[in-house]
Amino acid sequence: MKSWTSDAQSCGVNPDWLTLLDGMLSPTSEYPDELQTVVQSMREGLNLTVEQGLILWNYPDLNMIGHLASLSKQARFGKQVFFNSNLHVNQTNICTLACKFCAFRRGKRAKDAYALSVSEYLSRIEPYEGRIDEVHTVGGLHPDWDVEYYEELYTASKKLYPHIHIKSLSAVEVKHIAEMSGLPTRELLKRLQRAGLDSLPGGGAEILDDAVRNIICFGKESSEEYIAIHRDAHSIGMPTNCTMLFGTIETVRQRIEHLCKLRNLQNESHGFQCFVPYPYLPDNSRLPEAQLASGSEILRMIAVSRLMLHNIPHIKAYRMNIGDKISELALHYGADDFDGTVGHEEIMHEAGSMTNLSYSKKQLTKFITDAKGIPVQRNSIYTKFRRFDDDDGNSQFISLPIISMGVGE
Repeated sequence: MKSWTSDAQSCGVNPDWLTLLDGMLSPTSEYPDELQTVVQSMREGLNLTVEQGLILWNYPDLNMIGHLASLSKQARFGKQVFFNSNLHVNQTNICTLACKFCAFRRGKRAKDAYALSVSEYLSRIEPYEGRIDEVHTVGGLHPDWDVEYYEELYTASKKLYPHIHIKSLSAVEVKHIAEMSGLPTRELLKRLQRAGLDSLPGGGAEILDDAVRNIICFGKESSEEYIAIHRDAHSIGMPTNCTMLFGTIETVRQRIEHLCKLRNLQNESHGFQCFVPYPYLPDNSRLPEAQLASGSEILRMIAVSRLMLHNIPHIKAYRMNIGDKISELALHYGADDFDGTVGHEEIMHEAGSMTNLSYSKKQLTKFITDAKGIPVQRNSIYTKFRRFDDDDGNSQFISLPIISMGVGE
């Protein structure tokens, strides 16, 4: 069948994926000695330990790690690779913080500082409204905007474009708006949900280690605050993504521990839908001590993430950051999501990204088919899916039948 649905927790994952994975893996004894405990844990659906994560990271054969991650992905989704029709609109680049890695942020008096009014924000969406089903909105911490600005923004957006899902606000934005408004974060999220906010994108995790955060993003939310804000979102039925910025000053152990913190919350709240790892882009920012990730390191990070995060359904190859070519390669290293059409993006491009912003769905899905994948258009929260056949301009999901999705279907 061409179209099917899922629920917001399983997100299209084949319910029998562990059984399938067990059959796809070779006998455990046939793997190298240092990987056998990892493979056995994979078979049983167990949490990999930090030490097992370090074994995966340090194992010299990247292709072997990629192979294991690819099998884990295939057991869940077969050859299917997901994308959506989305648009990025950054509401302001004015920010009260000055994170060292951020090339997007401006002070209020900067010549190129901007803050979109509600009507200006809506005008950014208008040219795309017939071709997208998601608007992705994050920005700086504006010193004058509280909950009322965002309530007006989301309410007006839903009134004009009711079919468009609003994915908006990183955790630090939620914290900032809550403080500006004198509200607990859970109450803030409930008000914004009523106004039209559908999900959180997950940005701002950076590395969930406060020693690192105090150097690269001093003043941002703490590691525990990031987790608590996403816990609050999950508690009101608001799904979220989660992220990692790597390649600054963190150690490999801190990366693995970051993954474990996300996995622990997922075990508790089941609200994360997709993990998005992306490397630091050095251009136009102020972090000369950054280590900078190579292409092979990016692929290894994606593969290790797929294996460590067995309870988070999707792993995204974030084109806006890693580019089209590495994103295509990442589909062989455990990633199953190719992001979306995007249409416009500022934060990564200010930092040096050269990724194309003008692809049609047909152009975008060529990367997927070139990687021997089956392109599947999804909605924002992975509950509605449709096989992609042609760029017919119809991006809305209407009256889809409920169909059980098998691997490779």
